[in-house]
Parts: sequence; C-alpha cells; structure tokens
Amino acid sequence: MLLAIDAGNTNIVFALMEGTTIHARWRIATDPRRTADEYAVWLSQLLALEGRGRADVEAVILGTVVPRALHNLQVLSQKYFGVEAVIAGSPAAPWGFPLDVEEPQNLGADRALNVIAAHAEHPGDLIVIDFGTATTFDVVDFRGAYKGGIIAPGINLSLDALVTAAAKLPRIAIEAPADSSVIGLNTVSQMHIGIYWGYIAMIEGLVARLKAEIGRPVKVIATGGLAVLFEQRTQVFDVVEADLTLRGLAMLWERTHMAAKPKA
Repeated sequence: MLLAIDAGNTNIVFALMEGTTIHARWRIATDPRRTADEYAVWLSQLLALEGRGRADVEAVILGTVVPRALHNLQVLSQKYFGVEAVIAGSPAAPWGFPLDVEEPQNLGADRALNVIAAHAEHPGDLIVIDFGTATTFDVVDFRGAYKGGIIAPGINLSLDALVTAAAKLPRIAIEAPADSSVIGLNTVSQMHIGIYWGYIAMIEGLVARLKAEIGRPVKVIATGGLAVLFEQRTQVFDVVEADLTLRGLAMLWERTHMAAKPKA
C-alpha cells in the first residue's frame, strides 16, 4: 500500500491508500521539531489499531508546505518503512501541468495536488477552493493548466485575530448560526454572523468575480475540513471533495511510478 503524507501548516495527514481509495487516515498537529522516531511510535500504534503494520507500506509520497518538516518525514520513510519518499513537486515527481503564473516555483504543494486531482476527475474549467490554514481559490482551465488564484485568511486565522485583538470578545466555536438572520441580538450571535455569514459572502463574491473573469462555464470544487460547514448555507459549490489533496498525491505517485518502470 501507499502511505500518502500531506504536511500542512496546521496539521499533517497520513493516509494508507490503495489507488485513490483511502483505507485509513490519521491527523497530527504540525510541529517541525517532531522527530522521525516520534512519528514512528505514533503511526505504528495507529496502524496496529487498523490491523496493519509497517510492512504493509510499500511506498511513501510526501507533499508539504512546511519545509522544516520535510527532513524528519523523509527519515521516517527511510528508517521505518525502508523506502525513499517521493517528494511531490521535486524533479523526480514534477507536477505535470502548465503553470501560467509569474512565480510557478511558489505554488504550494497542496494547491498543485488539488489541481492534479480536480482536473483528472472533472472536465472543463474549474475553481478549486481549499479551506485550510489559508483559504485558497485556484483557477484551472479545461486543459488542466493552473491559471492563478486567490489567497485569503482562513476562517480560524480570522477568528483568532479578532479574539486576540479585542479584549472583551469571547472565543466562539466556528459553526453555522441557528438561522439565516444577519441581525445579532447579543455579542456571541453577532460574532457568529460576522464570521460565518461574512465568510460565505466573501466566498460567493470572489467566485462570482472569478466566473465573470473566466467567461466560460465553470465548476466549483470545495475541499478541506470546513467545506462541509459552509455547504450547509450556500449553493456556490458544485462538488465537495474532502480528500482532494490526498487523491492528488496518489495520482502523482502512480504517474511517477509508471514513468519509472523500464520499458518492455
């Protein structure tokens, strides 16, 4: 099986995969100081709970937007799984699609992996929205080329900034308000409205502007943990796919693996 590792700014997700099918997944807070040995102890216990062992892992692919986390994850792959991790976006595993932007080298691995999976699964022009530490909007044309996008603060970052800067405001849970009213009658309800409906207004407004600029029919794909939360109250998403990044990793590994096979 393939161990796919998606190392983000907030969490690192490990997934045991066969093709694009996820058999198990585990999440741990991102800490660049965490050693390969610490990862191995934690991961070995979780594999055992699934009736699996380290010997079941035949290959590892790693995508990261946290450069400081890369070394220890590579050591984890070498020392405990006996394989060299394929690094997404490296010369050995290039993205494989045109990047029609000014700084192609700065495209985050998570966004590139989303492009790979989204284009493979959906024809035509696409807008991919990923709700992570930042909320990103990526435009993919019908050829699979990355045309650019938008980076906005993630909803958790926005809430943290609000609570930190305003001494009397309480920390609230990020959840859909009880109804669609945007007139709050107390501090907490006003915060819920501002965070939740304000974020939906941003999403709908930016998507409308992107569609107008693209000028062709566009499918909107949402991914990331909070996509389901917003799906409850907006019709802007055509598809919600929570595992888009992991499937992109699996697709990139398969392509790289097939390219490395000797020709018959």
